[in-house]
Amino acid sequence: MTQFSKRKKPTLSEYINGIQSGNRILLSRAITLIESTSPKHVKLAQEIISECLKLKSKSRRIGITGAPGVGKSTFIEQLGTQLIEKGHQVAVLAVDPSSQVSKGSILGDKTRMDTLSTNPKAYIRPSPAGTSLGGVARKTRETIILCEAAGYDTILIETVGVGQSETIVHSMVDFFILLLLPGAGDELQGIKRGIVEMADFAIVNKADGDRDPLVKQTVASYRNALHLFQAKSSNWVTKVNACSALENRGIDKVINEIENYFKLINENDFINVNRQNQAKFWFKETLQSLFETQIFENMDIQKRYNLLEQKVLDGKISPFLGAQEVIDFVFKK
Repeated sequence: MTQFSKRKKPTLSEYINGIQSGNRILLSRAITLIESTSPKHVKLAQEIISECLKLKSKSRRIGITGAPGVGKSTFIEQLGTQLIEKGHQVAVLAVDPSSQVSKGSILGDKTRMDTLSTNPKAYIRPSPAGTSLGGVARKTRETIILCEAAGYDTILIETVGVGQSETIVHSMVDFFILLLLPGAGDELQGIKRGIVEMADFAIVNKADGDRDPLVKQTVASYRNALHLFQAKSSNWVTKVNACSALENRGIDKVINEIENYFKLINENDFINVNRQNQAKFWFKETLQSLFETQIFENMDIQKRYNLLEQKVLDGKISPFLGAQEVIDFVFKK
């Protein structure tokens, strides 16, 4: 494996060859380019991504979410380890727009995932710190492409932040797992109905100790609730199971359901339809983000914006009219 010093800058072909051959150093450096805001880095990063897209990976993208304290890191450790034992290569990524404030948890999780973090067939990468959910999510989605090119056929994407991060992760994965605590309802777990509706698999974790009655009650409650939701476009019926990641019980059933799901969506071609819809969503989201960035980098537009913003604040014009005047100014109408 070719080694690169931190001072030497690899060429595009060296990045691509290194990523394909499983060079973790080059993979990590390429991901750092994706996370950079430097125009020079952005250009090279997009060239790397374009080349990696040509490789047409057949990976499985799995999102994992749940309230704080539900045991995501332990669950991911056990799931990832067992998937590797079955012949898979696993990458673990995170979407965490709040890490500047909360310091996030994926870095701590990495130190707790002793087995997985030292496994040569696993790769764990924290998300970049930032306050822009869209920006962090875009970089995570591009990181997925690089990890797939590096041979990781199973990508586990954890939501560390709160709020809309679950929705964003759902828009970049094939299968969405919701982890639940035993004996706690939606209102206690801080889980919105929309997140439950998004789930392809609800798992009551921490089914250990003397919690068996609570676990059974929680499983039954969510199974009843899911009957009220509309059928999914994938024709998959959301399952509710229990497991104990801590005691390594029930993870095999989780993997069986994952296999059943991917068998279904490959047979009915939902995986391709879903990914096309996701690509359409991210194309539009990225276009809007770049458009806004370009506007505010122009000094003349910035001055006009500030002037109109003050008029809005003074109540002289409506926010809609102010926004329309900015658009008119940008396109010189």
